[in-house]
Amino acid sequence: MRGGGQDARANVEDESWMQESLAPARKPCQDRVMADPFPEIDFELSAQPHDAFFKSVFSDPVHTAALLRSHLPPEIVAQVDWNSLELVPSSFVKGTLRQAHADLLFRAPLAGREVLLHLLFEHQTAVDPAMPLRLLAYITEILLHHERQHGLPLPPVLSFVLHQGPERWTVATAIEDLFELPEPLASALAPFLPKFRHLLLDLSQADPSTEEGDAVLRIVLSLMKLARARQLRAEFFDGLGVELRHAAKRMPEGFLKNLLLYAFHTDADLDTESILDKLQQEPASRQTAMTIAQTLIAKGKAEGKAEGKAEGKARGVWIGRIISMQELMGLETDTVDSLSELAIIDLERRHEELRREYDVRFKGH
Repeated sequence: MRGGGQDARANVEDESWMQESLAPARKPCQDRVMADPFPEIDFELSAQPHDAFFKSVFSDPVHTAALLRSHLPPEIVAQVDWNSLELVPSSFVKGTLRQAHADLLFRAPLAGREVLLHLLFEHQTAVDPAMPLRLLAYITEILLHHERQHGLPLPPVLSFVLHQGPERWTVATAIEDLFELPEPLASALAPFLPKFRHLLLDLSQADPSTEEGDAVLRIVLSLMKLARARQLRAEFFDGLGVELRHAAKRMPEGFLKNLLLYAFHTDADLDTESILDKLQQEPASRQTAMTIAQTLIAKGKAEGKAEGKAEGKARGVWIGRIISMQELMGLETDTVDSLSELAIIDLERRHEELRREYDVRFKGH
């Protein structure tokens, strides 16, 4: 296993490729009974909502361990000390690729040695046929750094791609499949070519709601799948209430808030009022739903009721939608009082302006 303790760890963080630090290193799993509180997502969610949600969940070794234990080969799973899994602050995705990828690197003991686990989140519209080649570059960078710091031998690096979709993953997962070899010389050339394959979870083809045993993973991966495909429906939030009822004590603090902000941000047409009303009926989600509702909807409804039930409800809904979009886009929010002074037609116009701005910023049209 790699040595060096705190000094080696400090040297790792000083390296140039560590300057893209995602977060402070978290404590190994064994030091915690359950996951750390989720870091609250703020402006980053507006700029890259899929990346921000991915990082907020899987920066915690507890959730990454649950994911990898479900999808790595059983003989490897049995030999990894998952209680000692640790995040290495780093990022290997550079430049324009950050628009489509995000990554996290972990280390853990493996049968008396060390293994490095590289988790890559992929969410571009079309699948990347050169993914094994990109991963080869990342793995090479990881190993070169390790050799500079600790010499030989090198630890194994396992690459795991989490593909959000929406298209099915149809391209190669093995680097050797990217080479075109003359048929008569294929076997002679093969020993001189790089050889590895990456692990893959293709959410476009998976059903996390039935395939994942961990409650947090079921919720997170189901939401990521549906949000990317623009298929979020009321049924998901009904199921969320049931999941929370059975597993609330295992949910990290802040988990539900980040989940709802991500859902509402990725689909601005969701009926936030109805969803939050339902979640307020569940003891496990009542407080969070009430907090969000009070900010986005409840105050607007209260103002509207003074002007008449039908008009007041419509006004409250538009006020809630406007404030919701402003918050989720990272804009300065209007006050409920200032919005309450506007006619419903003006509220509708203001909401439409925000929708157009949303389309330009996040959809490119």
